[in-house]
Amino acid sequence: MATRLCPRGNSSRLRLKTSSLPQRTSSKSTPVHILKSRHNGQRHKRGSPGAEAEKSPLSTVELGDEEAKKLQEIQRDLARIELVLERQAQATLRPVYEKRRKVVANIPNFWPVALMNHSLFAYHAQHNADQTALSYLEDIWVEKDPNEHRCFTIEFHFKENQFFTDKVLKKEYKYVPPPAAENEKPDENGITESMLDFSWDRDVQISTVKINWKDPEKALTKVFFNFFEHEADPSEVGIVIANEIFPEAIEYFLGNVDGDITDSEEEDDEDDDAEEIDLEKPRTKKRKV
Repeated sequence: MATRLCPRGNSSRLRLKTSSLPQRTSSKSTPVHILKSRHNGQRHKRGSPGAEAEKSPLSTVELGDEEAKKLQEIQRDLARIELVLERQAQATLRPVYEKRRKVVANIPNFWPVALMNHSLFAYHAQHNADQTALSYLEDIWVEKDPNEHRCFTIEFHFKENQFFTDKVLKKEYKYVPPPAAENEKPDENGITESMLDFSWDRDVQISTVKINWKDPEKALTKVFFNFFEHEADPSEVGIVIANEIFPEAIEYFLGNVDGDITDSEEEDDEDDDAEEIDLEKPRTKKRKV
């Protein structure tokens, strides 16, 4: 089972990349392969004569099973601490979001503009009918699950409009603990082992809402508002709203965030077949400021 160490994008930080960390208990070692660096999609070539035939001392590094196990344990320790810190951060940020909520209530079209300044959201709301309906949007609120912050409820608050009678449209990404969590004992911070093994596909149940259209024949369910009436969210619009637009709403409203994926992220996406385990916990893609 090959394990590789490689640089990520233009960063000097190294990541441990593996199809899975070794689970064996033997003392055998695992080869660690170093990927060649890349620039603009091209692999570097050493300029010295005969360089092609030379074998780099870093081409294979042996990683023992015991060391791999220790790395995995540290990775779980880091994940545990990050869960605690994120929970504390959400509690600290809440009064600031509430203060922002009062201020932006007096700014016309604050939320529609913030949403449309995110390229992925704008792609899903490019029709005039969508944008007209969104012009009646007065407020957005994201309520994070206090115990599992990766889950949340999105609320869109609308004023009276010609499309639907609903004042609030909600979509919930509810945490459903796996069966293994039933007999788990949380640590002093309320973190369980199953939280460290969180799986979006397994542990999250997405809700739907039936929009009360004033004229069913003119329902906007083939465009953005389909997001509320269908459970599937293949483009992760909900995650984008909750984790990118909502926290940085002022930046999006002012147009200070371009909302495009960086070149280095695109390179990473096309790069590998193997699953990647970061020495830093992976995060949702952040948009460049």
